[in-house]
Amino acid sequence: MIPAHDRLGRMLAVVPWIAANDGPEVAEVCRRFDLGERELVADLELLFLCGVHPFTPDTLIDVDIADGRVWIRFADWFRRPLRLTPPEGLALVSASATLLAVPGSDPDGSLAGALAKLESVLGVAADDAVDVQLGPVSPGVLDAVRSAQDSRCKVEIQYYSFGRDHHSRRTVQPWRVFNAGGQWYLEGWCESAEGHRLFRLDRVTEATVLAEAAPDPPVRSGPPAVFHAAPEDPLVVLDLDSEVHWVAEAYPNEGIEHRGGGVVRVRLRSAGRAWLERLLLRAGPHATVVEGDTTVGPTAATRVLARYRSPG
Repeated sequence: MIPAHDRLGRMLAVVPWIAANDGPEVAEVCRRFDLGERELVADLELLFLCGVHPFTPDTLIDVDIADGRVWIRFADWFRRPLRLTPPEGLALVSASATLLAVPGSDPDGSLAGALAKLESVLGVAADDAVDVQLGPVSPGVLDAVRSAQDSRCKVEIQYYSFGRDHHSRRTVQPWRVFNAGGQWYLEGWCESAEGHRLFRLDRVTEATVLAEAAPDPPVRSGPPAVFHAAPEDPLVVLDLDSEVHWVAEAYPNEGIEHRGGGVVRVRLRSAGRAWLERLLLRAGPHATVVEGDTTVGPTAATRVLARYRSPG
C-alpha cells in the first residue's frame, strides 16, 4: 500500500495538471505521472469528498471521466481570490527566501519576482524580516557531494556520528542530496556499514569525489525521512513532564500514552547511548526513564558535573 503522504503528494501534482489541460486523455495522465489507470481512478474518486464547509455541491470538487478523458472542475469557492493572513504571508516570505538561498537557484526568476511583490504588500523584506540558515555546511563539502550525485560517482567522507560520538571515514554511493528542517543531508549506500544511511552534511568535515562510478540509485518517491530506527536499536520508555513534551514531537516514536497530571509516556528507539545521554541532559529532571537503561541519565550528569569540579 502506498503511504498516505506519497499519495497526497501525487494528487497535489496530478489534480492541477488535469484541471489546467481541460480534459486530457486518461492514458496521457497515466503516462505522465507513471500511474496505472486503476490507481488514477481511485485517487480521483477521493476528490468527490473534497471541499469546504458546509460541503454543499457549490463547495465540492467535480470529477468527470468519460470516453477515455477526464475533467476536473473546481467549485466556485476555489475561484475566489486567496487572502493570506499576515502570518501566512510571512511564512511564504520565509519559504521563498529559503528556496532562493539554495545554490543554483535563479535570483532573477519568477520566484524572486513573486517574493518582491509579497514583500512590498507586507511591508517587509526577507533580509530584515527573517534569517534563513540552511545548516552550517562547508561549501566545499556541499559542492563535492552534489558533484558526486550528478556525475554518479562514489564519494569519500570524513563523518562525525552524533549518536555514537565517533569519527569515521566512509565511502558512499550517493542517492540524493536534500534539505530538511534547515539541515543538508546526503542519502546513499554506505559501503563501510553495508547499508542505506543518511548523513548530515554539517557533520562531514571532508568530502572527496572518487573516480569510481556508483550504481544508479533505487527509485524512491515522497519526501525522505531524516531518521530510520532499526529494529535492533534499544527501546527506551520515558515519562515526560509538560515542559519536555517536545521530545515526543521532535523524534519518531512507537507510541504515546497520556498518564495524567501533564505526564506523557513515550516509547522510542535510541540511536545510541551518546544520543540518549544528550537527550536526557537537555530534558533534565522533567524526563524519567521507565524502561531501558535507567543509569544513562545519572551517569551522564555525573560525568559532566565532574568536569566542572576538576581543576582547570
